[in-house]
Amino acid sequence: MDYLLTEEQIMMRDLSRKIAEEKIRPVAAELDEKSEFPYEIMKTLADSDLFGVYLPEEFGGFGGGVFELCLVTEELSKACGGISVCYAASALGTYPILLFGNDEQKKRFLPDLAAGKKLAAFAVTEPGAGSDASAISATAKKDGDHYILNGTKHFITNGEVADVYVIIAMTNKAKGARGASAFIVEKGTEGFSFGKKEDKLGIRASVTSELIFNECRVPAENLLNREGMGFIITMKTFDVSRPGVAAQALGIAQGALDLTVNYACERKQFGKFIGGFQGIQFMLADMTTQIEAARALIYSTARMIDAGKANTSRPSAMSKMYASDVAMKVTIDCIQIYGGYGYMKDYPIEKYMRDAKITQIYEGTNQIQRNIIASSLIKESRKK
Repeated sequence: MDYLLTEEQIMMRDLSRKIAEEKIRPVAAELDEKSEFPYEIMKTLADSDLFGVYLPEEFGGFGGGVFELCLVTEELSKACGGISVCYAASALGTYPILLFGNDEQKKRFLPDLAAGKKLAAFAVTEPGAGSDASAISATAKKDGDHYILNGTKHFITNGEVADVYVIIAMTNKAKGARGASAFIVEKGTEGFSFGKKEDKLGIRASVTSELIFNECRVPAENLLNREGMGFIITMKTFDVSRPGVAAQALGIAQGALDLTVNYACERKQFGKFIGGFQGIQFMLADMTTQIEAARALIYSTARMIDAGKANTSRPSAMSKMYASDVAMKVTIDCIQIYGGYGYMKDYPIEKYMRDAKITQIYEGTNQIQRNIIASSLIKESRKK
């Protein structure tokens, strides 16, 4: 499909593809096995000015938007979903500052994030608050010109390796979700430490760890927007960031399919290449159609967001839900085509399935996405 990319977008996509093939693919299996963060690859992406593709030029960015971020994420994910999420998760942590930060906060944090000199992370999830983001228990109490943060966040992507964190904490528990607030917390702040580093099924090159706040003093000037805006900031951030998760899933699916088509043209059974069997051909046809449908939905949603269209929650949720479901189905079918070899770590395809699974879970499980989509439909119907 021709999505009528501009010259700049084509250059950005091709550069990302080149880095994926030359820098990421050769080390993906090793970093996955060792569960090792790809510092050198992050530096390569920074040197290539890819961290700022979605940020305004006034803060050192390219001046693009969600669409450009999706293009880069998709290409990196074709080679390794674990490495790509290290890049994309920094955007997730940056978006709250871009969307809700004041001028001083943007000038202070965005240039280094756009240059890739620093990484960001977004911390909502807690041991007792996963899908129910309104149930967070971390607290932030005003103390003069500071807030005192206490609590624990877990399953935080880029935890420990990031320099800038956006933390959601309760400033007024009596107000429920309306009592949550968002704070920018820098690595090295007294009272801010790291706990358990998770040993994961997939995306093992990324760091997922626990954040611990024990009487952590955060300057009041690091409050995003105003008190009580934490839940809104979280939801609005996810509306913008979910196409990025969808793009990750899309890249994983496309990368798996590309390998599988090549395998089907090389593997012989019953005296012929398995790609010549109708049963295999039907599977390949279904997979490529589903992938292209996911790509069309993601690109359309990203362009809607960048155009400033209102009410993008539903298409954003649809993009994330559909693309991640496609990624899981495609990677399982690819393993099936590989047969017994697909189950072995000697071949790369099993890693694609392990990496795909998390895209159905983080930034809102696909069951939550279905809730969002259905609720939007019902509200729309009631207005008629």
